[in-house]
Amino acid sequence: MTRTITSANIDRLRVTFGVQSLVETTSKGDRNPASVRLLIQLERNGHWVTEKDITINGKTTSQYLTSVILNNLPERPFNIRMVRETADSTTDQLQNRTLWSSYTEIIDVKQCYPNTAIVGLQVDAEQFGGQQMAVNYHIRGRIIQVPSNYDPEKRTYSGIWDGSLKPAYSNNPAWCLWDMLTHPRYGMGKRLGAADVDKWALYAIGQYCDQSVPDGFGGTEPRMTFNAYLSQQRKAWDVLGDFCSAMRCMPVWNGQTLTFVQDRSSDVVWPYTNSDVVVDDNGVGFRYSFSALKDRHTAVEVNYTDPQNGWQTSTELVEDPEAILRYGRNLLKMDAFGCTSRGQAHRAGLWVIKTELLETQTVDFTLGAQGLRHTPGDIIEICDNDYAGTVTGGRILSIDSASRTLMLDREVTLPDTGTSTVNLINGSGKPVRVDITAHPAPDRIQVSALPDGVETYGVWGLSQPSLRRRLFRCVAIRENTDGTFAVTAVQHVPEKEAIVDNGATFEPQSGSLNSVIPPAVQHLTVEVSAADSQYLALAKWDTPRVVKGVRFSLRLASGSGENSRLVTSAITADTEHRFSGLPLGEYTLTVRAINSYGRQGEPATTTFRINAPAAPASIELTPGYFQITAVPRLAVYDPTVQFEFWFSEAKVADTAQVETSARYLGTGSQWSVSGPHIKPGKDFWFYVRSVNLVGKSAFVEASGRVSNDAEGYLELFREKIGKLHLAQGMWELIDNSQLDDEMAEMKTTITETRNEITQTVNKTLEDQSATIQQIQRVQTDTNNDLAALYMLKVQKTKNGIPYVAGIGAGIEDADGQPLSNILLQADRIAMINPENGNTTPLFVAQGNQLFMNDVFLKRLFAVSITSSGNPPTFSLTPEGRLTARNADISGHISANSGTLNNVTINQNCRILGKLSANQIEGDIVKTVGKAFPRDPRAPERWPSGTITVRIYDDQPFDRQIVIPAVAFSGAKHEREHNDIYSSCRLMVKCNGRVLFERTALAESQVYSGVIDMPAGRGHMTLEFSVSAWLVNGWYPTASISDLLVVVMKKSTAGISIS
Repeated sequence: MTRTITSANIDRLRVTFGVQSLVETTSKGDRNPASVRLLIQLERNGHWVTEKDITINGKTTSQYLTSVILNNLPERPFNIRMVRETADSTTDQLQNRTLWSSYTEIIDVKQCYPNTAIVGLQVDAEQFGGQQMAVNYHIRGRIIQVPSNYDPEKRTYSGIWDGSLKPAYSNNPAWCLWDMLTHPRYGMGKRLGAADVDKWALYAIGQYCDQSVPDGFGGTEPRMTFNAYLSQQRKAWDVLGDFCSAMRCMPVWNGQTLTFVQDRSSDVVWPYTNSDVVVDDNGVGFRYSFSALKDRHTAVEVNYTDPQNGWQTSTELVEDPEAILRYGRNLLKMDAFGCTSRGQAHRAGLWVIKTELLETQTVDFTLGAQGLRHTPGDIIEICDNDYAGTVTGGRILSIDSASRTLMLDREVTLPDTGTSTVNLINGSGKPVRVDITAHPAPDRIQVSALPDGVETYGVWGLSQPSLRRRLFRCVAIRENTDGTFAVTAVQHVPEKEAIVDNGATFEPQSGSLNSVIPPAVQHLTVEVSAADSQYLALAKWDTPRVVKGVRFSLRLASGSGENSRLVTSAITADTEHRFSGLPLGEYTLTVRAINSYGRQGEPATTTFRINAPAAPASIELTPGYFQITAVPRLAVYDPTVQFEFWFSEAKVADTAQVETSARYLGTGSQWSVSGPHIKPGKDFWFYVRSVNLVGKSAFVEASGRVSNDAEGYLELFREKIGKLHLAQGMWELIDNSQLDDEMAEMKTTITETRNEITQTVNKTLEDQSATIQQIQRVQTDTNNDLAALYMLKVQKTKNGIPYVAGIGAGIEDADGQPLSNILLQADRIAMINPENGNTTPLFVAQGNQLFMNDVFLKRLFAVSITSSGNPPTFSLTPEGRLTARNADISGHISANSGTLNNVTINQNCRILGKLSANQIEGDIVKTVGKAFPRDPRAPERWPSGTITVRIYDDQPFDRQIVIPAVAFSGAKHEREHNDIYSSCRLMVKCNGRVLFERTALAESQVYSGVIDMPAGRGHMTLEFSVSAWLVNGWYPTASISDLLVVVMKKSTAGISIS
């Protein structure tokens, strides 16, 4: 079939064709698909050229049409034909008749869109379920005009700018604003020309925006960038305000051009003093106002376009914790226009917070013609003598150029330390800061250098090291009808830029001596006393420095927390105050200093009680030799509490009977008990209670023993015995030089202090001698106490070496008490019972050792016990180590540690602590559980985080890990037009492999599992991760139950299922 196309303006041709029916029927009546092939050809230069080769496959009993579009058509007129390649059907069983339905001549409309990028996509609608497709584009933006010396890629400036511009891509907000103001089509170019916009101010702002600052992730980024598109028409002033908000600036019409003032550090244009301003009827020159507390935000939610969130809106929360503690949480929600950086959004929010917290003052004043010396946006310095509380500015009366001395219009006071400076106006009308080197007179100062052009009656402004310069930014100048100018300026803090952009920290100085913070109160103490059944509290404190005119505010409250109640308050100039008539209770005293201007210093707080004291929390008993020391301890130290001590050698059954059953010792902080009745191996009881001027606590009981250190006791006895007259007489050697050979002598001595009878027998043979001496002595010591002594000494001297044996008995006073002693001195001491001719000693003491056969003891205290035998069959060491070859213990055993081999437990065994075993025949189960972590921003709202469970491969048998059901769900949020859902996702991994991952909406989902853990395959790590989210970054609502993991031995013994 052939057709001729004659239309000259067509661009494309659509051909519609198809089949009447397409089906093949078999002899059995089955209908099968069929196919037909068609060729669409165009005649080019007298030859037919195939443009489309089409095969229609399928099965249909009704008409089916399709179409194709032919591009690149030949010169008109031309012929088009459709050729059927498939042979015609010759039987009714094959239905494949074709038809050419129509053709359509398509003429494309030629439209022009200047300065517009047009994008079109052709997609198969089946891929989107027949729905309309939504397409998002990442737009780089317009090519705008930028300075000719500016490299927008590197953000650098070369040389001096001559004011010319060039086209380039750039997201510098200053030049995006320039494009909006000057473009005639979409911007304000039809109202403003290039000459009406201050491009020089934009040049400085653009350089400031391109400076690199920390991005908050360890790198740097430009201070400000601008990436936005204007999708709808709005008021020009609103759009201009949005552009300026991205650069921290404001638009200002200076009378000739539209200029811009940016909130950044800059030089002071002019200082204003009290001598410059017009004083009103109330005598006030500078009038101050402050921002309202509700306008000082402490938290900001900044909405910005987040590339990491698919270019959707994200919210950056910026908070000032210190300001929140001081003012409370005051939230501001704002949009960062054209912001696509989280760091820039954070800085924008922080800039708002710091501006509202640091720049809280506004000043209004009226000037003469000097009001024309600055324009809105300039930085000025306010030298207000009344506000500062000292002279800070005035006029120059005379100048001595030779000595660089200035005579001022008023007297000034300079600090003793630090360097003070003065601002002087030079010949160019600019303030110059110079150091003050001398102060020869109250109204004269000597400076380091005189700026050129300093004139008499010029303005001067004084800066002291203890005072902050009070800088303000002019925001408005209004001309009054009387020729004066009204100026309005807001406080300017130059450190704000470093705080916001670089995270710097500054301790701001005060701009007034009136606002110097009073000294802090320190060393606050309270002493409680009683008089006439009333309780008094005397509070004392001091300050680190003395400040004139400082008073102290006292606030006494009882109770704590919600039950706190103000008892009384007072103001005093002294450093002590007495409160009287106080009832029983717990008190909190707060004291703070107040200066003459009402400024308060840092408070000091202390607590005290007017109650019966608490009982001792514990009593420490320290054993000594025949002595015990008791030291009570309180849970909370209270210097007003003493302790009352009672002592008993037997336990008092009821503490209410302590005062009748025990012995009162006294009152103090500790007490020691000693004496002959304090013996080792016996329990003694102390009863201690706390006392103060209000009352007494209950008794606390403690029992203890004296030391059982035998070695220590022997050393103690050695010292005590060595001081006895008996011992001293026993240790004296016999002087043989005073004796005659083979002569017995009896000598009697009677004096005022000593009666003595001495008998001596002596024998000498060659180089050896032997002596027996018997002494009976009664004497008086220095305390006029009698002592009776009897000593028998036997001595042998051989080769010049004396050997002594002796027996001594005596009674004398020791430590004021009569004490009887029997002392034996010999290398060997033995006791023999000669009954029936037995010569075996009952005991022998020799070489610091004592030998006995049979000993019957009621109680034995020994550091070490060792049985006979080699090796010994039984031993007990000083460290408490007990060794026995065979032990049969039928009673109770209590042990803290040890080792048992081949032990059989016949009856039940209960283990309260941890059991660790290398091998257990039987089942063993271990469990571990934990609650899922919560998001710190709103922990009561949704779970967020990961729990990691590690099962160690430390058992020789196979195990199973059982995770009981974990239920998790999101939530449904009903809205007016449509509902939204909070989503909660749980992911479970085993050694990094995902076992389970599912998201729950309003309906709960459940996970549980059983995991096999063969022995010897390595450790197994399970990770349970939960997360929740809601559209637009809103806080979601989700929940998940606690996690429980059970690990047990894999075994089928003892259990079956059918």
